[in-house]
Amino acid sequence: MTEDLLPTRRPAELIALDPLLPDQARRPPGPLIHAALADGSRVAGVCVVTEHRPGSTAMLWSAQWSCSLTPLLDTAEPAGLHALLSVWRAELGRLGPPEQDSACEITWPSRDVHGSRVLLDHGLVPLTVLAIRAAGGLPLPPTVPGLTMRRAGPADLDAALELALIETRYSALVGGTMLRPDLVDLKRASLGARLAADAPVWLAERDGLPVGLAECAWNTVGSDDREGRLRPGIWGYVNCLSVVPELRGSGVGSILVDTVHRYFLATGASGTYLYYNPANPLSAVFWPRQGYRPLWTVWEVRPASALR
Repeated sequence: MTEDLLPTRRPAELIALDPLLPDQARRPPGPLIHAALADGSRVAGVCVVTEHRPGSTAMLWSAQWSCSLTPLLDTAEPAGLHALLSVWRAELGRLGPPEQDSACEITWPSRDVHGSRVLLDHGLVPLTVLAIRAAGGLPLPPTVPGLTMRRAGPADLDAALELALIETRYSALVGGTMLRPDLVDLKRASLGARLAADAPVWLAERDGLPVGLAECAWNTVGSDDREGRLRPGIWGYVNCLSVVPELRGSGVGSILVDTVHRYFLATGASGTYLYYNPANPLSAVFWPRQGYRPLWTVWEVRPASALR
């Protein structure tokens, strides 16, 4: 398959399964791998190796050595995905991934359960989902006595950091978060930069004490967006929601999220999106109740050599 014949639109079957998927299939930069099918046709994908430098923020959620595959398919037939994954596995033999701190990763539409079966058969695990929520439809939040919400600023860094670390350490038990030795320094730097830039970050306080955090951001997605995960628009991104353990289930998280949604709705967002781990017993229940549903699933296997 020559490069000028590579598909530029997502398979119609996938769009029919989920109309919120972007129509365009973006090809990321990187080398191609090809696979032949039984009928003589060929499929292709982009295989990219990323090696994160120690001290980079990305190492908080990624293995140091990561190999990602982006399938470029013109049909959603499972045979094409299976053939491509088999070639990907053979390619790993040439790449020689390290046995420690390595991963293989592929992002695939969440509603394509036939594709999910193929990915499971190759040893991949649904580690993370990208979930979206359309603008509008705001239910009344619960009431928590003594709870107040306010925007956070640079002076709140220590309190915000403590709350963010609670969420990070919990997520490491149920997802891809990596507890690196420099975790605190990396989180302090990234959160401090957001607060200094007046990013949309909120603190929930009860009787004057910080008990919850919503750390958010804006993301403008153009028609030429390289990742092609969201339809074009101005999206609100919920990066972190954290509530102190003793108040989980009390309504603090729901009130924080309601504050976030009303802010993004009032300021013109197309919708909001976030990532959560399906194995997280809190997130997997909480976020659907807030109106979110999976759009993409990030499948991983660690170490990379465990790919079948």
